[in-house]
Amino acid sequence: MTLGQPRIFYSMARDGLIPAIFGRIHPEYRTPHVGTVIVGVTAVILAGLLPIGVLGDLVSMGTLLAFATVCIGVLILRRTRPDLPRAFRVPAAPVVCILGAAACLYLFFPAFMANWHWMSGWIAIGMLIYFGYSRRHSKLNT
Repeated sequence: MTLGQPRIFYSMARDGLIPAIFGRIHPEYRTPHVGTVIVGVTAVILAGLLPIGVLGDLVSMGTLLAFATVCIGVLILRRTRPDLPRAFRVPAAPVVCILGAAACLYLFFPAFMANWHWMSGWIAIGMLIYFGYSRRHSKLNT
């Protein structure tokens, strides 16, 4: 998480979904240093405050939810934007996407039942960021 998240923040900043400071690249090391520091400090604080099992569940839940969203998004884009160029093709897309989303959600829900309050809080924070900042500043929106 601590290696991948700064790069996700970098891409989100480039798209205007979060403030541009997350997209700053270190002049010498060519890495997203601001995002790396913020993710590292946040991880240290959370590791000090929450049990490691809860943190592991939250990371797994977030990953599974992201994968399920991608599966559903592929289906939606195939239906609504069939004209978009595709870098790759998904064979038997309806079957693969539905089974992929179902498998991710099946694995997601047992952990969610035990940690629903934490996950609901993270989702609420994400929604606040999206509706408070991202929606207005998104490059797709302009």
